[in-house]
Amino acid sequence: MTDNNKLDAWVDAHFDEEIRFLQELIRVPTPTPPGDNAPHAELTAELLKAFGFDAEKHPVPADDVKAYGLESLTNLIVRRRYGEGKTIALNAHGDVVPPGEGWTHDPYGAAIEDGNIYGRASAVSKSDFATFTFAVRALESLGIPLHGCVELHFTYDEEFGGEMGPGWLLKNNLTKPDLMIAAGFSYEVVTAHNGCLQMEVTVHGKMAHAAIPDTGVDALQGAVKILNALYTQNASYKKITSQVQGINHPYLNVGRIEGGTNTNVVPGRVTFKLDRRMIPEENPIEVETSIRAVIAAAVAQTPGITVDIRRLLLARSMKPTNASQPLVDAIQKHGSEVFGEAIPAMGTPLYTDVRLYAEAGIPGVIYGAGPRTVLESHAKRADERLALEDLRRATKVIARTLRELLAAPQQSTAP
Repeated sequence: MTDNNKLDAWVDAHFDEEIRFLQELIRVPTPTPPGDNAPHAELTAELLKAFGFDAEKHPVPADDVKAYGLESLTNLIVRRRYGEGKTIALNAHGDVVPPGEGWTHDPYGAAIEDGNIYGRASAVSKSDFATFTFAVRALESLGIPLHGCVELHFTYDEEFGGEMGPGWLLKNNLTKPDLMIAAGFSYEVVTAHNGCLQMEVTVHGKMAHAAIPDTGVDALQGAVKILNALYTQNASYKKITSQVQGINHPYLNVGRIEGGTNTNVVPGRVTFKLDRRMIPEENPIEVETSIRAVIAAAVAQTPGITVDIRRLLLARSMKPTNASQPLVDAIQKHGSEVFGEAIPAMGTPLYTDVRLYAEAGIPGVIYGAGPRTVLESHAKRADERLALEDLRRATKVIARTLRELLAAPQQSTAP
């Protein structure tokens, strides 16, 4: 029996245990906001300890967490050292968006039905807490000489941009791996992704009684002019195309609007938040400058309207790099063997924590347990789910990949 056969057999023999591990992770809510995620880290550390894995707990200072807009945050690192050699990090995030409405299953119930596990973060990305943990356990079950180290990075602020998760670990020199794999889906290995600029725009006018509207300045009308200009700009983005397979064009979304005080009051202030996705070829500074110019031009001819603009997030895109090719090659080889089909190297319109590793000079890719598309997973929608067979097979792919990359170098037989 080959080492790969042994890895596959170990995963199969322990798969019920892997499912139970994932269920326990799903059943502890981590909606972000509000972002009270330290309890989940404590649970994860406790579960890992039962496997013989000591998780370093790295709590982010409370004042920093609150200033960031969250309630509590503890990041985890598990280091498994096997000897001299490269360090490979495996990163997954435990924070999630709130469940929202429309569920037919308990969003924190981790119910299993028709071969799927249901629950918030079942696909993105508590599933890869399980994938990565059990892949490492399978690897160690071989008892063969390995060269290097594996680190599990379980972090809790991907939904807020990652700065207090991987960004904080890297900034504080708590880790510096040579390669990394981040949580993803099973049928492609992602080598590039979009960037994201998020901004808060506050439009100021002057409140007035609705019976005498001419005594005020309608902030909502000012906001409408800005929104019309932004949506016109958004239509033009379709003419800009990326050369990265899997990524199409830039786009802009306004995801939240609030303002006014009552139906009989001319609104004196309106605030909206926008999300601008940037393809890898774009310069984020130029993108932000352009959006600010569009907003300024939209209100230039509207007396009494002023605008404040605040950057909320600047997540740079991840570009393809030859330095990540060993990961790509290994995942494609073992993925095609386990799944019985080619695993293409692609880009994705999402943005992820991988960019923070890339900015620190650490090559990485995105691969883990999940379907072919985000839409199929219901991520960030009701009834998020994961096919258990994808979890099983992705665990085998990661275990095989680690074995290949950390295997002892071949001894020369030349005299």
